[in-house]
Amino acid sequence: MAPPELHLAVALDGAGWHPAAWRRPQARPAELFTAGYWVDLAQEAERGLLDFITFEDALGPQSSRDDGPDDRTDQVRGRLDAGLIAARVAPRTERIGLVPSAVVTHTEPFHISKAVASLDYISTGRAGWQPKVSALRSESAHFGRREVRAAELFDEAADYVEVVRRLWDSWEDGAEIRDVATGRFIDRNKLHYIDFTGKWFDVKGPSITPRPPQGQPLVTALATDAAGHRFAARAADVVFTTPHDAEHAALVESRIRAEQAAAGRVQDRLHVFGDLVVFLGPDAADRKAQLDELDGAESTSDAPVFTGTAAELADRLQDWAAAGLSGFRLRPAAIPEDLTAITRELVPELQRRELFRTSYDNDSLRGRLGFPRPASRYATAGGRP
Repeated sequence: MAPPELHLAVALDGAGWHPAAWRRPQARPAELFTAGYWVDLAQEAERGLLDFITFEDALGPQSSRDDGPDDRTDQVRGRLDAGLIAARVAPRTERIGLVPSAVVTHTEPFHISKAVASLDYISTGRAGWQPKVSALRSESAHFGRREVRAAELFDEAADYVEVVRRLWDSWEDGAEIRDVATGRFIDRNKLHYIDFTGKWFDVKGPSITPRPPQGQPLVTALATDAAGHRFAARAADVVFTTPHDAEHAALVESRIRAEQAAAGRVQDRLHVFGDLVVFLGPDAADRKAQLDELDGAESTSDAPVFTGTAAELADRLQDWAAAGLSGFRLRPAAIPEDLTAITRELVPELQRRELFRTSYDNDSLRGRLGFPRPASRYATAGGRP
């Protein structure tokens, strides 16, 4: 029996995940804030038949510090809005999933719900979303509305995701009639109040955007500690984890499954992916050493840093998959080298091992990951908003 196929995604951020990647000869630092740059990367990822791309975002500039901005001028600073990048990329791609991140701590679920729903329409069913939290005072200062309580951030985020999901369901399928002869565009009996009331949100609904093509676009979450595991198991469809080895991968996966059971979601499909920063190729170690020297320090990350060939990485992924992971999100250390190494070297190696698809088998992102298209939770509800 052939081994199960792996799911594979890439996380795109600037010129790559190494802070000095923009100084590589092949990098395109002058194009980081252009639409064409991101379209090119997405099309390369799609040529590699990857499941989806995530686009990083934040409410503050990149920093070498964990507690706020730094004063460095030798690293990339600044980003385009991840959701707008995904919306621009969508018409220039056909099958790959598009998953922008958005900080939920200082934004409103109503806005995010319609933004992601709109992306699902633009991409014809390939949208997802990665909610992120922020405890930084420097980011709170952009808004000046409240003091952030770090201990409550993930509970607030879970409610945020629940509001977004309910807003996606607030229009039933088929609510838009579009009958020119009778002059009826919508069936108002198929639009519903969500009437969500909680500690952080009081949202009436319904959404202003019809139900997305996927019904429920994919929700992803990065979980690196116990609080993150609880949040992801409660709110997400795909969890990104950062295990150090196969034994740790099995331990993290078991913890997430326990949290999933505690959240009452045992019957729900929940993917657990491993995150790795990757330097790929026979020159990977030399390139990393050169970039470390340019940056003035050895590069580290919240995720493991892999340096080696595509075959060696395939060995590791296969080993970690046996420990319980169903997929991986790879963070190219330097773009374009490590992105193209993923699509043109790693993918063929996984295909030779019968671990990865040879063509796209589903048009929707949910379908590709084995999720059914759910019915609206309000489909049998009475009343009209």
